[in-house]
Amino acid sequence: MRVDDAPFDAGPSVAAGLSRREAEVMELIATGRSNGQIAQHLFLSEKTVKNHVNRIYAKLGADSRGAAIDMWRERTPCPADALREGEA
Repeated sequence: MRVDDAPFDAGPSVAAGLSRREAEVMELIATGRSNGQIAQHLFLSEKTVKNHVNRIYAKLGADSRGAAIDMWRERTPCPADALREGEA
C-alpha cells in the first residue's frame, strides 16, 4: 500500500473509506472540475485521475459524477451552509 492510498483520520472520507488522494480528487470533482483539470491541478496523468474517480465511485456506491457529488456533499458540509446555520 502506498502512503497516498492509506485512509486518513479526519473528515468524511473516513466514513466513505477514501484515501487522502481520493478525498482530494473528490473535493475537486465537487467543485465542478473535469478530469483533465484535476490532472493538471494535482500534476497527475488523466488516466490516474480516472482510476481515482472509478475507485471513488466504487467506495461511495455511486454510478455517476452527479451521484458521487451528492453523496460527498451529504458527508461534507459546505462552508457557506455552516455560516448560514450559525446565523440562525
